[in-house]
Amino acid sequence: MANTRFGDITRNGLWDNNPGLVQLLGLCPLLGVTNSTVNALGLALATALVLTCSNLAVSLIRNAVTDAVRLPAFVMIIAALTTCTELLMQAFTYELYQILGIFIPLITTNCIILGRADAFAAKNSPAHAGLDGLMMGIGFGAVLVVIGMLRELIGSGTLFSNMQLLLGPMASSWTLHPFGSDYQGFLLAILPPGAFLVLGLLIAVKNLIDARLAARAQALAADTPKVSRRVRVTGVIE
Repeated sequence: MANTRFGDITRNGLWDNNPGLVQLLGLCPLLGVTNSTVNALGLALATALVLTCSNLAVSLIRNAVTDAVRLPAFVMIIAALTTCTELLMQAFTYELYQILGIFIPLITTNCIILGRADAFAAKNSPAHAGLDGLMMGIGFGAVLVVIGMLRELIGSGTLFSNMQLLLGPMASSWTLHPFGSDYQGFLLAILPPGAFLVLGLLIAVKNLIDARLAARAQALAADTPKVSRRVRVTGVIE
């Protein structure tokens, strides 16, 4: 995989092989903490940090570990990075850390992280592995944030509420009320079944976009005139 292009890695992580919309991995946090934008963004940043650093670390040691201890070594790296992220959140965003609860330690068992470490980082250079981790983290985080925003908007009628838990006092006035302050809310949207419905909607939208792009590419290929070339053959044919 040494000839993997950076553009392909970026496109796979953000769209073609998105962990949340295509691979359908990490569904537990998708359902558990995306009832608000700040919760989704906090977990997205933590997951992307662990995913990028673990990919980079695994790529650096890929030639120094044997197959017998490869997976235990990867798990230890991921667990150590998750612990560091957890300590950082305790130090700087303690209230948000308390809200996210068990989902921060559970980053260790997120199959996206171990899967990318074993399937990609262990077979590619640190530059490619680091970019793959970053793009997969951004792709997964984007799905988390979009689901969180939609569920918060429909369920509570607000956007960016309690952002000060992540960004500090400067974000305390960022709360928006698109439907007015007297919006009653829609309880289903902020419950786990609401996350299923929103995720299904996003997958359907992605599939529709992919189908239209494929049809457009096929139409362009059909409209492209075929150029015939004359081939001069030299030699004696018996």
